[in-house]
Amino acid sequence: MKTEKGRAEAILSRLLSRYPEPRLALNYRTPLELLVAVILSAQCTDARVNEVTRTLFRKYRSARDYAEADPAVLEEDIRPTGFYRNKARLLIGCCRKLVESFGGEVPRRLEDLLSLPGVGRKTANMVLGNAFGIPGIAVDTHVARVAQRLGLVKSDDPEKIEAELMALFPRDKWVVLTNALILHGRETCTARRPKCEACVLRQLCPWPDKA
Repeated sequence: MKTEKGRAEAILSRLLSRYPEPRLALNYRTPLELLVAVILSAQCTDARVNEVTRTLFRKYRSARDYAEADPAVLEEDIRPTGFYRNKARLLIGCCRKLVESFGGEVPRRLEDLLSLPGVGRKTANMVLGNAFGIPGIAVDTHVARVAQRLGLVKSDDPEKIEAELMALFPRDKWVVLTNALILHGRETCTARRPKCEACVLRQLCPWPDKA
């Protein structure tokens, strides 16, 4: 385990040298805006979500605004993000729960966030870490792919990946680790044609298919 943690420390050090202050690419100003943006980002690029939320966040300013929205109107407002009918349903349900159970405020506890429609562990940890500074590891497709290629985890299950990464890295680094892995997965360790020759982690990566 000591050797594994030593390699994990070296990986994190190199990642943070490449991304000194890693942040989500989603634009937001409040915990609610981040929650909405993450829900909209499912199977959609952050750039497209940011285009949509530029107008959306001016129109819907509170959880009650979403909770009381006309579903057909909200669907059109978020249509460019794809799967807009389902996402509109989730946003309305999520924000109704916020209004009914949390006074319209985004809660700061993982258990409370997981009680919201459309919110799983990935979304909850992203909101906790980036909106409230509460440590957590959000396992999206980028985090899972990069962690697997680096040999940091053995599982394909997001919850098990989360637990394995939590055991390897210090708690106060979980948020920056998540954000750096996401950025690295988007820019370098892509699903197809990863840029292994330009990767800062190349010497630490055991992935047998690296170029």
